[in-house]
Amino acid sequence: MSVPPDVAMVSLLGAQDQWLRQLEGSLDADLMARGNEVTARGSTTAVAGAIRVIEELAALVSRGHVLDQHTVAQTVRIVRGGTDEAASDVLGEPLLAHRGRTIRPKTLNQKRYLDAIRSNTVTFGIGPAGTGKTYLAMAMAVQALRAKQVNRLILARPAVEAGERLGYLPGTLSEKIDPYLRPLWDALRDMMEVEELVRHMDQGTIEVAPLAYMRGRTLNDAFIVLDEAQNTTPEQMKMFLTRIGFGSLAVVTGDVSQVDLPRGAHSGLRVVRGILDGIEGVAFMTLDSEDVIRHHIVQRIVEAYSRHDERADAEA
Repeated sequence: MSVPPDVAMVSLLGAQDQWLRQLEGSLDADLMARGNEVTARGSTTAVAGAIRVIEELAALVSRGHVLDQHTVAQTVRIVRGGTDEAASDVLGEPLLAHRGRTIRPKTLNQKRYLDAIRSNTVTFGIGPAGTGKTYLAMAMAVQALRAKQVNRLILARPAVEAGERLGYLPGTLSEKIDPYLRPLWDALRDMMEVEELVRHMDQGTIEVAPLAYMRGRTLNDAFIVLDEAQNTTPEQMKMFLTRIGFGSLAVVTGDVSQVDLPRGAHSGLRVVRGILDGIEGVAFMTLDSEDVIRHHIVQRIVEAYSRHDERADAEA
C-alpha cells in the first residue's frame, strides 16, 4: 500500500521502525517499508488486517497524533475486534487540551463511555483503577463548562470514614475531609490553570464537596460527577440521583471490587443497576482491565485480582 504524502514515514513507522516491528509482533504478517510504500506478506486475512491497521495509524498521524506503543497496540485491538468504529476516530478524538497535552480516549470502551455521557442524562462508569472513568468524566465536565453547556461543575465523593475515625483527625471539618477530595483537585489542576480554577472557585462555578453536602439541594444547569460511588449506601445513591435538576448531567463512577463500607453494609453502586437498568436516559458503561492506562503492571494486578475473586465466588 502507498502511504499518503502528507504522512511522515518516520512518524508512522517510528524511530528505527519500532512501530513496524511492533506490528509484526502483533499481526500474522511480514511487513517491509520502502519509500512511502509498505508491503505486507502473509495470508489474505492477515494482509488485509495489516493494511487496515497501517491505514488507521496513517490517519492518526495525518491528524497530528504522535504514535506510541499503547496507540499502536490499541489500533491493532480495535481492528481485530471487527467493530464498525474506525480506530483513527476512536483514538484521534481530542477532548481537552492543556499545556500542550491533549486528553482523549485511549481505548474503544473509553470512546463509548464518552459517547454515552453525551447521549444520556445519567451515566454510570464502572471499572477498576486506571481505566480513566473519573478522569474522562471530569474532562467532559470542564469541556462542558467552557462551552457554556452548563453553568457549574459539582464534583462529589463519599467520605466513607466520616464517622469515628475522621473525628479523631486534627483540624477543622474542611481539613479533615480534604484528603478524600484531593484526587478531584489534582485532576482539575491537570485540566486548567490555577488562576482559572481559583476564579471558578471564587465564583462558585466549580464546587468540590463531600456527598453529604448534596442533601436537600436541587442542582440545575450543572455537570455533576460522583466519584468512588461504590462507597455510597443505597440510600445515599438515591439521595444523589434525586438531586439532579433541569439542564443537568450526572456521571457516577466507581469500582465495585473496592468497597470500603463497613462489613454488612450494601453498596449503592451494586444495587442501583438492578433498579435503573433499562431506564431511558440512564446508561451503564463497564470498563475492564484492557482499558487500564497506567503502568502495565497495574493491568496485570487487576487481572490477577479478578481471577482471585472469580475463584472465591465459585468456592462460595
